[in-house]
Amino acid sequence: MKKCLKLVLLLFLFSPAVMAQKIGYVDSEYVLNKHPDYKVVQKELKSLGDTWKKEAQNLENEIKEMYSALKAEEVLLTEEMYQERLDEIKGKEKNATAFNTRVFGPNGQFFQKQSELMQPLQSKIFDAIDKVAKRNGIAIMFDKAADLSMIYTDPVHDYSDFVIEELGIEENK
Repeated sequence: MKKCLKLVLLLFLFSPAVMAQKIGYVDSEYVLNKHPDYKVVQKELKSLGDTWKKEAQNLENEIKEMYSALKAEEVLLTEEMYQERLDEIKGKEKNATAFNTRVFGPNGQFFQKQSELMQPLQSKIFDAIDKVAKRNGIAIMFDKAADLSMIYTDPVHDYSDFVIEELGIEENK
């Protein structure tokens, strides 16, 4: 599918109608890393992620301790008592798995928080890209950081610094 998409894109790019169009690219990863708000978002996400990882680790440690205690007392427990404790541990494991899925799963709280924090920043960057493209008469703008492979890029067509300028970010050299 990816090869087919690339082939169609190449055919499109080299058609006579497109040859007259101005093309450029932006490295959104470069722009993001230059943006001061990105560092704030990354710090907040790391802090939140570390807190949730610590909570998950505590649950895991608690389960290990419960298994150790069960193993140590195994000879003293009746079959019924042993099964009760084992069921309690299994319930705790189920809760830990549910916590990990709820927090770190594909639609988990961490992913949602990341989307929530990144959305305003991405909107600013896309608005700046739009303004730069319109100001420079660019018909097609690629993202160098995206999955589309760029084998060679001429720096003349790199508009990343224009986007940074549009965002009002000062260069720290």
